[in-house]
Amino acid sequence: MTTSATATPVILDCDPGHDDAVAILLAVGSPRIDLLGVTTVFGNCAVENATRNALDVLALAGREEVPVAAGAAEPLQGAAVLGNYVHGASGLDGPALRRSTASPVSTDAVAWMADAITESDRPVTLVATGPITNVARLINARRDLHPKIAEVVFMGGSTERGNHTPYAEFNTYADPEALDVVLRSGIRARMVGLNLTHQALATPTVVERMWQLPRDLGEVVASWMGFFGGSYRKIWNFSSPPVHDPCTIAVLIDPSLIVWQHAFVAVETVGEFTRGATVVDLDQRWPQRPANAEVAMRLDADRYWDLVLAAIGQLVLQPHLW
Repeated sequence: MTTSATATPVILDCDPGHDDAVAILLAVGSPRIDLLGVTTVFGNCAVENATRNALDVLALAGREEVPVAAGAAEPLQGAAVLGNYVHGASGLDGPALRRSTASPVSTDAVAWMADAITESDRPVTLVATGPITNVARLINARRDLHPKIAEVVFMGGSTERGNHTPYAEFNTYADPEALDVVLRSGIRARMVGLNLTHQALATPTVVERMWQLPRDLGEVVASWMGFFGGSYRKIWNFSSPPVHDPCTIAVLIDPSLIVWQHAFVAVETVGEFTRGATVVDLDQRWPQRPANAEVAMRLDADRYWDLVLAAIGQLVLQPHLW
């Protein structure tokens, strides 16, 4: 039996985003996750929209008590790049959600994360499903807290090709300098890249199972997939959308879902054509560079969807429409 004392303490740093929204629902729906709070970052939309979306998704789940802290509006260097072309103007286009009555906390995401980690009686896992700017700022600012960070699990990069540019996945392209900070920090890092998340497809069979979820949840989640899937068909010619971000939470609930490989991982920060690309040495071509990350390679997709849908199907929901 999982209790609050054995559940994994998690801070979810995200940019909701349809798949981020499903990750939030999974995190609050599973008793194996102790969600300390949600921090937000620019990415799929402006940080103001990401913060509003996080609050509204938590309200949908009946968990408005979970704190939300707004974070970075731009990367460590340069101007912000947004993914509205995938997720719509709001970052979470589709069914209209009831607006949360909660507000974000008054402190910045990095300060809030530092306080939460300091106050935790156990090391905290940082899960990043957007540009990893907030986590990098925390790592740079609070080296004293490194021993209290259990690991960083991030959705980003790829062992193969990209999606925002031919070789760069969106999150890594949006702030490669931040990912470089994380990879060089010495803190345990696990990379959940496109090569893995493209195995997490919301096929018609999966979407039909979403429609069967209790109360209003099926309508909301299935409709999210309708909008998200439309973007993937139009932009990348995918027949079904890959639901990237919940993979990072699912593996904390059931580690056997993913097969990992230790590897040296770097991110390109200066390439004219490859900025934001992740360089993953799966074959130890650089023996002088020891592995600094665990890289997700294979997903048991059937069990993944069983876990995701079972967990979020347990939520006690609030009316979702305006």
